Amino acid sequence: MSLTGTSFLYTAVVLTIVALILPLVLWSRMRGPKAVRVAARALMLLFAQATAVTLVFVMVNNQNNLYDSWADLLGTGNHVQQAANLGRNGTGNISLNRLPKVKQAFSPAEGPGMRAAGGVEVTQLKGRVSGVDAEVYVWLPPQYKEPAYRHHKFPVVELLPGYPGSAKAWFGSLHANEQLLPLMRSGRVAPFILVAPRTNLLAGVDTGCANITGTVNADTWLSVDVPKMVMDNFRAELAPSGWAVAGYSAGAHCAVKLAVAHPDRYRAAVGMSGYNDPIGERNSLAAASPALRAANNPYLLLKGKKTPPPIALYISGEAGDGYEAGTALASVAEAPTTVHVVFLPRSDGGHTMALWRPQVKAVFRWLTLEMGKNHPHAKTGTTTTPHARSTSGSTHAELASGTASRAGAARKR
Repeated sequence: MSLTGTSFLYTAVVLTIVALILPLVLWSRMRGPKAVRVAARALMLLFAQATAVTLVFVMVNNQNNLYDSWADLLGTGNHVQQAANLGRNGTGNISLNRLPKVKQAFSPAEGPGMRAAGGVEVTQLKGRVSGVDAEVYVWLPPQYKEPAYRHHKFPVVELLPGYPGSAKAWFGSLHANEQLLPLMRSGRVAPFILVAPRTNLLAGVDTGCANITGTVNADTWLSVDVPKMVMDNFRAELAPSGWAVAGYSAGAHCAVKLAVAHPDRYRAAVGMSGYNDPIGERNSLAAASPALRAANNPYLLLKGKKTPPPIALYISGEAGDGYEAGTALASVAEAPTTVHVVFLPRSDGGHTMALWRPQVKAVFRWLTLEMGKNHPHAKTGTTTTPHARSTSGSTHAELASGTASRAGAARKR
């Protein structure tokens, strides 16, 4: 029975009801020795508590898409077949243009939000370069199947969840496809292909979207294998001009890092409530050593670029949760790099889907304009920026790393 399936939710509801009724019916009717009656009543109470906790967990998990399967929940999933040393460019000096085309079979995706706005499709992809074997979800814009667009190529946005988080989260929790469908039909947002690859590749740890020889090549999975598959199977624009990457929380860190590290693969990136230093997620493999932290810190990567990359970054966050990471990036950005920092007041919510969901429309309006896909009657979303930077009493070093006021970087992603 699927962890996120409707049948499991209904089963949890039924068991909870049964667990509530049993004590009411049987409590005073118990027969036998006192010890037996006490034990039976205790078991009924434990059963009621267990079913209630299970029901709450299922509802929270379905709402936030934290765990996609039993393997994810139990920490038994492993989607890495091999993790060869692929070098600094993450390709192992393989000529990607010479690789045969990746032809994939797609099927309708299951779960909350997967059938909405035309439906999401899923495929199981074996990354030829990264050695990762995992699912990739794809949503096609309404124009994709229209006769007038049969020869048209579409821009693409890769969508990354937080940690722990399911690749379905942008559809099931943020409702990106439902929110964007009417905007795409009206021309206010460009008809982007939305691609959501699995990022939870190893049990119990966040890969940090990093390449770590012998452990995982998550960077290559996201920036090489997934884009190649999409371009081989759909009428997708070529990288980097037609590609962007967006994420929230740990996914925000990944999105920004991928764009800064690979301006030859992405034109723009969106980071909502993210961080720069990988230690912002305590379970990140990219925080395992100073060398890995530095190699996967977008602030340090951007600061160290001899030639500023032609990328655009959209960073949003509250004080102490993403905003400082954005201002740090803005402080070292030089043309043609641009950094648009959006300050979110505490009244907008905390580190939750309720904060990120309302940003989807504004983010995609920005992407539409920034990537040159603006429609004649496109409308830009409004943003709120403070008159002065909010540092929350942070030191310069904290601002640079983007970890200011993060309570010891202990918050789960």
